[in-house]
Amino acid sequence: MKEETILIRAPITLDRRRALAAGGGLFLALMGAGPARAALDFTDIRGRPIHLDGPARALMIDDSRYLVALSMISPEPIARVAAWPRDLNRLGATNFKRFQARFPAIDGLARVPSSSESFEAEPVLAAMPDVAIFTLNTGPSDAQVALLEAAGIKVVFLDFFTAPFRHQAPSFEILGRLIGREDQAAAFNKFRQQRLDRIAARLAGATGTPPKVFVEVHAGISPECCNSPGKGNVSDYIAFVGGHNIGADVLATTVGRLNLEYVIEAAPDIYVATGGSHLEKAGGLVIGAGYDRERVLSAFRKMAGRPGIAQLGAVTGGRAHGLAHELLNSPLDILAVESLARWIRPDLFADLDPAATMAEINRDFLAIPLDGTYWIDLPPI
Repeated sequence: MKEETILIRAPITLDRRRALAAGGGLFLALMGAGPARAALDFTDIRGRPIHLDGPARALMIDDSRYLVALSMISPEPIARVAAWPRDLNRLGATNFKRFQARFPAIDGLARVPSSSESFEAEPVLAAMPDVAIFTLNTGPSDAQVALLEAAGIKVVFLDFFTAPFRHQAPSFEILGRLIGREDQAAAFNKFRQQRLDRIAARLAGATGTPPKVFVEVHAGISPECCNSPGKGNVSDYIAFVGGHNIGADVLATTVGRLNLEYVIEAAPDIYVATGGSHLEKAGGLVIGAGYDRERVLSAFRKMAGRPGIAQLGAVTGGRAHGLAHELLNSPLDILAVESLARWIRPDLFADLDPAATMAEINRDFLAIPLDGTYWIDLPPI
């Protein structure tokens, strides 16, 4: 979804770029990735054939959540990153501080536009990556892609956003190949797919009308209600676990605004609010890394107590839930899927344990483990 972007300008560090270019062989040796420059041939998510002489030495990414994805397959997730958008609203202030403490070189990386901004070629050209990763349906035009590639920068489109069930696994696989960590990417894809298959198998024989779900994304980011997903993205998650997103009935895009009157008339069975540290100043739903349960519950009570929202049957009946937005649009979405499944179809998924899944991810995959409150249930009002 399109987030309000926090812009922090950082100087482009020539020494850092030279170190990235010179250090590829050392990195590969340390990471145990095999031959230093084995040729790569694959198709990106836009269906474009890509050829590289070997794993990337310097990546540009247009979304900070790629740092989280990289940290799931490499103990040194920024070792091959030359530039990123510093979109701290997506990464989260606490997570950024953890990256800074663990990998201080992050402060010297060049800044480029995020996928939520208008694309500019100049910062990308100045950063000198050998591979630029862009989010599907955003970023450069075809003419700008040609410009970048004429300068020797390979352009690769991935997608953790528009079609998460169709594109996430192959995108993660490509990311692993780009840094010589395809085995690690394959291991996590298997881990995620096993959990998705378990949910799909239980739903195969489910009957009845899918519960109606109202999702308010970035709850409290502005006084107006209600930002909500339309078709694709979060709506896909809801449908997968057996629910029906009321936003998809009236919004043709992946995200838009619903009138409060429409929400009230739709009478959703379940209310889910997403939030994060980027809503701290706005007084919205703070949830995720660095927040304890009491802080999150206090913020959620405030969101659920707004006129119109407080009167929803989902809120008065104890079917209101909060979810950290940082779990969406990244391989960490399996935690969001399991949480949504428990909320939307408790008759089928009451035994799912996202906390146990998170503990496994922390233990077996993440370079910087998750620590905080990422989902919460609101008691009946």
